[in-house]
Amino acid sequence: MNLPNLTAHWQLIIFIAFCVLSFIQLFYYLFFFSRLSFYKAKSSSTSQTHPVSVVICARDEARNISEHLPTVLEQDYPFTHEVLVVDDNSYDETKYILEDLKKTHKQLQVITLTQEAKVVPGKKFPLSIGIKSAKHEIVLLTDADCSPVSKKWIDSMQHVYDEKTEIVLGYGSFQKKSGMLNKLIRWETFHSALQYFSYALAGVPYMGVGRNLSYTKTIFFRNKGFASHNNIPGGDDDLFINNAATKHNTRINIDKDSFTVSKPASTWAQWRIQKRRHYTTSKYYKKSHKFLLGLYSLSHFFYYPLFIAACLWYNWQYALAIFGVRLLIQLFVYAKCLAKLNEKDLLPYFLFFDIWMFIYYLLFAPALLRKPTSTWK
Repeated sequence: MNLPNLTAHWQLIIFIAFCVLSFIQLFYYLFFFSRLSFYKAKSSSTSQTHPVSVVICARDEARNISEHLPTVLEQDYPFTHEVLVVDDNSYDETKYILEDLKKTHKQLQVITLTQEAKVVPGKKFPLSIGIKSAKHEIVLLTDADCSPVSKKWIDSMQHVYDEKTEIVLGYGSFQKKSGMLNKLIRWETFHSALQYFSYALAGVPYMGVGRNLSYTKTIFFRNKGFASHNNIPGGDDDLFINNAATKHNTRINIDKDSFTVSKPASTWAQWRIQKRRHYTTSKYYKKSHKFLLGLYSLSHFFYYPLFIAACLWYNWQYALAIFGVRLLIQLFVYAKCLAKLNEKDLLPYFLFFDIWMFIYYLLFAPALLRKPTSTWK
């Protein structure tokens, strides 16, 4: 029996491959991402308030502390709470700025570390000290260079907790500025949030961002803190959530009062360093998470090259029809999700950004093979 000569039908093979990738992409948009586009927070019959400990780690962050910490200290949350700043071996004016702020804000608590943690690299040691020192069960995390967009940030994040919730994933946005770099940074941030919010809604939570993240001390101690990945400098946010989050204990918060905002990188070099640092930790995710994320990224990466090939060498009308179906569904999902995350000004550029992701994967995929850096600053 003679096998068919597949090389003689390579044009058909290209088209079939394009169809397969289109199906995979549509699966992600319809099964995962549409969950965020249609998401509505469950309304609670009773409004419950919880004591909250806000924990911020700072290392040579005098300028950011001076600019951003007052927005945390001046939150409209009249119930029991504290703002705990861990000063991790700062050599700048951080100590004196914190002392000055403490005079007028009684809820501010400061822990000063004067010795480096030799065994535990990165931010995990000061963050662990902060969480262990927190007075309250609910811990709310952000970074020294972040500001809540609303005075209701603490109230909004703690309001999501119920008797089953142990983790709340928030959105950490970046400031809107002119220029293409700013738009690309914000698009990548949105695209990441689209995935981790949607996966959490599907019962597969896999990460959160330290710019806006909350969990209980109970789950922190139950998972022995960062013990399972203490040897890895990064991952104090995403690797902890990857280990501790389940479909039962994790909720998301996309209430606009719950957002934080940070200054984006001002140069391409700064942004590349930041993103490479993040991707050096993603290779430590659970296998099921890596499979889902990898399949989506690979289908996205090869989608446009195969679309062009199918148009040129098979039938451009068929290829364009399939492309159009995916584009319309994608546009619908993006429009609703961008609006929910207050990024709707990016919608007119969505097709450009979607094509840009091909270059993005080329730039940052090698980071998966890199060794994580040993410092967090």
